Amino acid sequence: MADKHDDETYDVSFHIPRTRRSVPRARGMVRAVLTAWGVSTGTAADAELILSELVTNALKARAPRDRRIAVRVARQDDGGVRVEVSDTNAAEPQRRHPAPGEDEGGYGLLLVDALAHRWGTERRACGIGKTVWAQVRGGAPAEPAEVSVAALTVRPGQRVHAHGAWRTVRAVRSEPFLTGGLALVLSLDEGPALRVSAAETLQVRSGPGTWAP
Repeated sequence: MADKHDDETYDVSFHIPRTRRSVPRARGMVRAVLTAWGVSTGTAADAELILSELVTNALKARAPRDRRIAVRVARQDDGGVRVEVSDTNAAEPQRRHPAPGEDEGGYGLLLVDALAHRWGTERRACGIGKTVWAQVRGGAPAEPAEVSVAALTVRPGQRVHAHGAWRTVRAVRSEPFLTGGLALVLSLDEGPALRVSAAETLQVRSGPGTWAP
């Protein structure tokens, strides 16, 4: 993944080649990003499907094969998602109304129209080609992924269940037990540090901007 915007915590861009394999690749990358951001399941599913249709349309647009397709995904303040797909063909996509049973294709923009809160097309800032964008309304935030892991794998930024509540890990250090073996000391955002055996199992959730183990 390339070109992450440093000034936006929830704003990621990347480029994909003009090949059919790029559709599932783009969907997988966006799915991972939206999961890490805690976007609601419904919103993430709609954004992923819209992205798939926009990338498919970009692949169908006439353009030199060596020109890559640009993808951008950003989380909005209301928990919604904006996706953008840019290519070097300036022609705007057109809605089609294929007759049932007569045309297997042509439903892409109808699907985008149904799932997106709003969508549109604009000229690229560089002046070459177009960007098709779509916004999906936010829903209830998804519960962070919860997993059981060995304490040795816990990293700062994750949340662990300690002292009867979920606490964010600020720092991790190791020290030996007097009786032998390795102990881990987890400094938390609230309450006393947690001191456990390195092999002890902890319940962990990923925090904002971190990946679940």
